[in-house]
Amino acid sequence: MGFARTCSVALVGVEGVVVEVQADLEPGVAAFTLVGLPDKSLTESRDRVRAAVVNSGAEWPQKKLTVGLSPASVPKGGSGFDLAVAAAVLGAAERIDPRAIADLVLIGELGLDGRVRPVRGILPAVLAAADAGYRQVVVPEQTAGEASLVPGVSVLGVRSLRQLIAVLTDEPVPEEERTEAGRPDAMLAGLLVPGAGLGTGLAADHTDPSEGPDLADVAGQHRARRALEVAAAGSHHLLLSGPPGAGKTMLAERLPGILPPLTRQESLEVTAVHSVAGILPPGEPLVRRAPYCAPHHSATMQSLVGGGNGLPRPGAVSLAHRGILFLDEAPEFSGKALDALRQPLESGHVVIARAAGVVRLPARFLLALAANPCPCGRHTLHGAGCECPAALVRRYQARLSGPLLDRVDLRVEVEPVTRSDLLGRGGRSETTEAVAARVREARDRAAARLADTPWNVNSEIPGHELRTRYLAAPGALATAERDIERGLLTARGLDRVLRVAWTVADLAGHDRPDSEDIALALELRTGIARGVPVEAGDRA
Repeated sequence: MGFARTCSVALVGVEGVVVEVQADLEPGVAAFTLVGLPDKSLTESRDRVRAAVVNSGAEWPQKKLTVGLSPASVPKGGSGFDLAVAAAVLGAAERIDPRAIADLVLIGELGLDGRVRPVRGILPAVLAAADAGYRQVVVPEQTAGEASLVPGVSVLGVRSLRQLIAVLTDEPVPEEERTEAGRPDAMLAGLLVPGAGLGTGLAADHTDPSEGPDLADVAGQHRARRALEVAAAGSHHLLLSGPPGAGKTMLAERLPGILPPLTRQESLEVTAVHSVAGILPPGEPLVRRAPYCAPHHSATMQSLVGGGNGLPRPGAVSLAHRGILFLDEAPEFSGKALDALRQPLESGHVVIARAAGVVRLPARFLLALAANPCPCGRHTLHGAGCECPAALVRRYQARLSGPLLDRVDLRVEVEPVTRSDLLGRGGRSETTEAVAARVREARDRAAARLADTPWNVNSEIPGHELRTRYLAAPGALATAERDIERGLLTARGLDRVLRVAWTVADLAGHDRPDSEDIALALELRTGIARGVPVEAGDRA
């Protein structure tokens, strides 16, 4: 009788569970039984593993073979268990020393020829192994860079099962044929899932932000540009409303360029989600720039918040984690899809319950909405010939529900561009680089103030702390108090005005918000003019 065990990782959402893979050999009719709640793709590993072992030069044991995946109560799926199953079988057959694999975590799919193919979710899987106390992992060579992002873990990247056997038995490691430069590598096919994000408006910026769209290309729109700067500095949600052609989409596309680079912890969070979703480009193991996700207005609720057969997969709100979720033509989205955003906007995560289990996915994003004033878009233009009935206009605008809009900090009316602005007579606007520098300085001021707290940006500060710990200048809240009495501002609205006011103060270099900072925050929140300048540099 032979017995061996090793470990692999089962992913539940973007979290991993270490699974012990046990192999037992007994005398009897040759058979291969796989137990432990495997799904269809994992059940098929029996044939893949058998062919891979034989084609790697090892002898397949002609005995009764039972492979168990423990804990048996956790659903397991995917082809990432192949390598661990093969190692456990070879250990039970004494082709390799069972003690050499007992404390290893092995992740990878096996081809019929014995090559080790990369799988999705390597980073969260290795993070789970590290949290469980494991310090040695074996992964496909193509994903070794991704696994190496986890500190304190020794990573071995292998191209084939033959190489793994040689390493574990101290034999000479054979050289495997590599793909010639310029030729497509079929081994990378499993990493990118068609339609999982890259083809639906998702663009994780791995390049220099200076190569993207520049704010200097935007003609005029001083109020909207100021709102973009405030949104980026404090991570505040934003609504841009106005007629078609005013530049709403153009402004939103330039928002990622003024966001600061992700911190190390944020990069790991984003990379883990993108790895599970299958949109992490090969050769770019770490996402350093904030992602930008812009789904089409026909997107379903499940595609936004997550869903799918079996255990839910990350949706747009998770793919935009630590970045921007831009909903163009927001009123055209279904009401169910829009209202499903309420909870993640408040909590920073989404909890999805399905029959197969409950999954908690990260979803802390900056929401940017763009909307026309009416179905034809000409309602706010004088003499433009809008023929939409008043009732139709009201119904169209009501598609963005009150509870959803109450969670949006900044609401800006984007006016049509004037002829002088369009022809460049008003001078060239500020570049993305100049605005991004001010945003970084404001973020640094906020980070210094919040150094000993669990919050990183102003939008995360609870309302109670804003009213008791981070106080505005004396008398600065008089205008906001009057708006509450008139019903123009809710309790949640006041908290959001205070958060925006702190961001405005950080951009202006003030120690705490004064009356003008509060007035500008109220104007950006309610859309009612307060007589304060909105262009950067007007208030030195």
